Amino acid sequence: MPPLLDPRDRLIVALDLPDIGAAERLVERIGDAATFYKIGYRLAYAGGLAFAERLAAQGKKTFLDLKLHDIGNTVEEGVRSASDLGATFLTVHAYPQTMRAAVAGRGNGLKILAVTVLTSYDDADAAEAGYALPVAALVAQRARQAAEIGIDGIVCAAAEARAVRAQIGPAGLIVTPGIRPAGADLGDQKRVMTPGQARAAGIDHVVVGRPITGAADPRAVAERIVAEMA
Repeated sequence: MPPLLDPRDRLIVALDLPDIGAAERLVERIGDAATFYKIGYRLAYAGGLAFAERLAAQGKKTFLDLKLHDIGNTVEEGVRSASDLGATFLTVHAYPQTMRAAVAGRGNGLKILAVTVLTSYDDADAAEAGYALPVAALVAQRARQAAEIGIDGIVCAAAEARAVRAQIGPAGLIVTPGIRPAGADLGDQKRVMTPGQARAAGIDHVVVGRPITGAADPRAVAERIVAEMA
């Protein structure tokens, strides 16, 4: 059997911060309470890719949330380059051509996660964007396609986790943003769960940003989230 996952590895702290200095200070304040960090657009465009390499060299896990989507050759070559950064996860949008290209380009243990439907979307948003299917059906369809193509895991809202698990099976990863500890401000998220509810739903990793990055004591918040999931 595979080794049990360290509960701290289930929490991915989203470093949605303006610069590397702020990210470094936050990582230092959190200390060993968390081991896994997400770098999205904001930080990636401010030197975050080099920072991801430094985190990996320090024994931290990194999640490059870049949501790649382009012609196949461009995605494949981009994923190939990202594979050299020491990251653990990289996201692409769950379009079949994009996912096939990402699978072809991955290497060095990098796991590809497909983003099904953004957690800020509800059915009205999907319809406005031109999709004929409601969010739940669109998520299930894209998860099934991802599993068939060989994607390592799915990024989806917690509410869709059980439906996604039915499509990808027990070996696929489910990573969920839009997680809010009880009593936290929902912000722009529309489909959320608490960390404990997420684990009960079979979610492997939760992504938490503002409740930690905006806290007076981010280490304490990270510790509470890890304890709730454990």
